[in-house]
Amino acid sequence: MIRCLAIDDEPLALQQLVAYINKVPFLELAAQCQSALEAREFLENDTADAIFCDINMPDLNGMDFVKSLVAPPLVVFTTAYSEYAVEGFRVNAVDYLLKPFGLQDFQRAANRLKERLQPQPANQAATEVSSPLPHREEQGDESFFLKTDYRIVKVAVSDIRYVEGMSEYLKVWLEGQPKPIITLLSMKKIEERLPDNFMRIHRSYIINLDKIQEVNKNRVIMDAETYLPIGDLYKEAFQAYLDTKYLGK
Repeated sequence: MIRCLAIDDEPLALQQLVAYINKVPFLELAAQCQSALEAREFLENDTADAIFCDINMPDLNGMDFVKSLVAPPLVVFTTAYSEYAVEGFRVNAVDYLLKPFGLQDFQRAANRLKERLQPQPANQAATEVSSPLPHREEQGDESFFLKTDYRIVKVAVSDIRYVEGMSEYLKVWLEGQPKPIITLLSMKKIEERLPDNFMRIHRSYIINLDKIQEVNKNRVIMDAETYLPIGDLYKEAFQAYLDTKYLGK
């Protein structure tokens, strides 16, 4: 099931959005909010896999709300103003629904969410354009090279704090570096290369377990400014890891 957050300041539009979510078998309504501020409060204490978000809202519009999130869920924007479409796709929105939209349009957007969240078939992953990396069991060193822009950069595995997936690219965040290395590579490929002290906790995040500062509810805190969500599909494995490290009753 894909946990969804519905956000719209217009009660009737929000009601319709909730009704459509309830009609799609693989969608589950996590919460409904009448403002971006209310949605932000929800995400501080809970998680969602996707959000259906209106853009024109008072106090904080939907576009700025999504941009403000450290680890945004997948986004489908809904609005009556077509001029927002290009900007919506710039923030990597999965789809854009122009009001008034019907169930068929909504179903199309839901199917795109499902495609993004489902694991890739093995034969498709094998054809991805990415840098070649050895499997975990083949690795014998503690570093590898990544192509970024027009450079090839050597990366020490121990310096990696976490890896963030964004479409077909990855952001590799390193210790002591304010900006990530951005490289054309799949999550699957780098996950195979990283050693056992790395774990995938979300469809978009692989973390260095040695760099964790705190676990707070459904989030992993890497530092004062980095809060990463724990996805439902990965909670059990991550909890099993915590159980092996936990000291106490």
